[in-house]
Amino acid sequence: MGDYVEIPALNEKEWRAFHLEEIGTVTSGRDIYAAERVKGNTPYITSGGTNNGVGYFVGNINDTLDFGYIALNRNGAVGKAFYHPSKSLMGNDCRKVHLKDADRNLFIGQFVALCLSMQSECFSYSRKLGTARAKRMQVMLPVTDSGEPDYKYMEQYVKNMMLRKYRQYLAFLE
Repeated sequence: MGDYVEIPALNEKEWRAFHLEEIGTVTSGRDIYAAERVKGNTPYITSGGTNNGVGYFVGNINDTLDFGYIALNRNGAVGKAFYHPSKSLMGNDCRKVHLKDADRNLFIGQFVALCLSMQSECFSYSRKLGTARAKRMQVMLPVTDSGEPDYKYMEQYVKNMMLRKYRQYLAFLE
């Protein structure tokens, strides 16, 4: 994971809004209906607001099998987002987001997923988050001096948070 590195606080960084389609690709999931589901070990991502969106573990496979993406709920817990570092399948109640310049990075994926989830209050059951709306959705991110998403900062911020928590755990165990 690396070492703790001093970086500016979140409120010291400049932030800018980006349409999701500017920073990533947005695609739809595909349902595996209850009658079709076979028990197995592959997480099947639904639109839940807990358990990282995992609704079931299945033995089915379809073209949504993927890893290193953000699942953005379009239904149910609309607007909630979770990063999925491991292989999983995704139902149609979610939209898959792959970041263009920081794909499959656990730390950046977690940072961006949290920034997306902060907007979940803007949605409801009657105002769903379909693919077109998700592409135009704006997310606030810290930026570099040139105005691009500061992925290095986001990565180090999450690493620092994790290292602080690890240190707390170790202190507790001692």
